[in-house]
Amino acid sequence: MFTVDQRNNESNISFLTETRVQIEESVRSKDVFIIQTVSKDVNTTIMELLIMVYACRTSCARNIIGVIPYFPYSKQCKMRKRGSIVSKLLASMMCKAGLTHLITMDLHQKEIQGFFNIPVDNLRASPFLLQYIQEEIPDYRNAVIVAKSPASAKRAQSFAERLRLGIAVIHGEAQDAESDLVDGRHSPPTVKNSGAIHPSLEIPLLIPKEKPPITVVGDVGGRIAIIVDDIIDDVDSFLAAAETLKERGAYKIFVMATHGILSSDAPQLIEESAIDEVVVTNTIPHEIQKLQCPKIKTVDISMILSEAIRRIHNGESMSYLFRNIGMDD
Repeated sequence: MFTVDQRNNESNISFLTETRVQIEESVRSKDVFIIQTVSKDVNTTIMELLIMVYACRTSCARNIIGVIPYFPYSKQCKMRKRGSIVSKLLASMMCKAGLTHLITMDLHQKEIQGFFNIPVDNLRASPFLLQYIQEEIPDYRNAVIVAKSPASAKRAQSFAERLRLGIAVIHGEAQDAESDLVDGRHSPPTVKNSGAIHPSLEIPLLIPKEKPPITVVGDVGGRIAIIVDDIIDDVDSFLAAAETLKERGAYKIFVMATHGILSSDAPQLIEESAIDEVVVTNTIPHEIQKLQCPKIKTVDISMILSEAIRRIHNGESMSYLFRNIGMDD
């Protein structure tokens, strides 16, 4: 239906590359579903999506539904120092372009749904990952679900309760980018004003955090460790967690995540690490990474996306796709 091509703007000496979208057939009064996966060039991907949505809007489409399995910039959903909440900006751009509905999967923070003024269906990949654990890990009853940081404890608890397994939490790792030391609460820097006129009115400073030595809360000795998270991009924290679990006696280590970005040299690092297998879904293309690292396995989640598209097109309830999903899932 769409023709998307890159053209050089010859009127500019620098030959800027622009994206052009041409709709090949009439979409007037129709439901249009635009499926857009995120490539390495995420900014080009976003621009293509916005142009396609706007082209459908100006062509009088009745509904324009975006199917974006991995919502880009989802990690930038909090104010960090003097930065910006980029996921809010992206949501506003999509709504302004003409999007009327969004289907996505496992948002980094569920609160991102509030950035949109259109319906958002945040589907879950956990049923597919749980099925993989039950069918592809023969001795999974001897496993323990691991959160590589306290921030991942809720997701690990959800997996553990559904599989009737124990849980372990790694605590004491180096400060990560999600901490409150780099968010808006420390902007501007907390500098004590020694020249205050009224010392009795000085605002007390928050005592800085100090990470304790790395500890594992829970027993992993002689067991299979399954680390769960929503995104695996920079693998350093996963490698450090795997080394810690090996030292504590875990004899096999699996990593389960919804979105396998696996950027830079992640495949090589995984191949040389103590991790036995990394299981991700196909929300993001990673065929090249799989060729570089046989440890990377893929779980297909296209079934739930296609069912969501069918239900929205037919005006059916979406509640079936969210059954048994709690507030913390």
